[in-house]
Amino acid sequence: MADKVLIYSRFPKTMMARFAERFELLDTGGKPAQDVFSGNELAGIRALLTAGGSPLGAEAMDRLPKLGAIVCYGTGYDGVDLKAAAARKIAVGHSPGANAASVADIAMTLMLAATRRILIADQYVRSGDWASSRQSPMMRPQAGMPGRRIGVYGMGEIGRKIAARCAAFEAEVGYFSRTKHDLPYQYFPSLEALSDWCSVLMIAVRAGAETQHVVNADILKRLGEDGYVVNISRGSVIDEKALVAALSDKTIAGAGLDVYQEEPHAPDALTVLPNVVLSPHIGGHTLDSHVAMQNCVLANLTAFFAGRPLPHAVKTA
Repeated sequence: MADKVLIYSRFPKTMMARFAERFELLDTGGKPAQDVFSGNELAGIRALLTAGGSPLGAEAMDRLPKLGAIVCYGTGYDGVDLKAAAARKIAVGHSPGANAASVADIAMTLMLAATRRILIADQYVRSGDWASSRQSPMMRPQAGMPGRRIGVYGMGEIGRKIAARCAAFEAEVGYFSRTKHDLPYQYFPSLEALSDWCSVLMIAVRAGAETQHVVNADILKRLGEDGYVVNISRGSVIDEKALVAALSDKTIAGAGLDVYQEEPHAPDALTVLPNVVLSPHIGGHTLDSHVAMQNCVLANLTAFFAGRPLPHAVKTA
């Protein structure tokens, strides 16, 4: 009999196909597990699969008395109460670095689209304004990449790939992270210092209580009127109200966002602004990234059911 895995978050069925070949999946469809399955069905669950950003606290864990492993699909695990899991001796795994290249690529895409005003340029062509030689202040020349100062906040796998890509574009790269690394980029002792120095702030830090709204009105003001912010981390890292204000009053020049405080993000004050480029949290949404993330999930689940430590366990230190 196949081992049972509770699918805690809502995932497309195509993304679960490989897991269904190995395990018996109890899919909640993103609904509360107790609303979909009986107490008896949940009582025997030993492992669950979740999206890292989905809230998963002590109360949910206590509904699964035999739960021994929480496996996150993707790099993030900010929705999981790690202290509650540890207190219940529940192992937590994820897919470290599996989508790093794809996320770094979308960061570069958003930065280039925002700084070169690609969406505005696209509309300039489609509207016929270019053909009619109609002047537009939004089409004035912008700074290029050579010599541009790019600040990377967070120097994990994704941050390093972003930095390498920016360096290949002949930009100057600086960074701030909890740890100073042996890297060929300038290190700054604080986010404030990094923001004072750079003209583009790339947010690649892991989300958590310590980074909640850390990119606030003060940080945005430090970027200056020619500054940009790009976020491919989690929406919680930016104070979204402060960002809307900074974009509206030209405190900063623009932004590129793949993540939001609330997802999916409905049309609002942010989405009507012309100086922001938006994508629907697709940073890791490439075929190769999904294969790599699924490989990590399979490795974690297989090891757990075999009584071995998770090969891709969350490291909290």
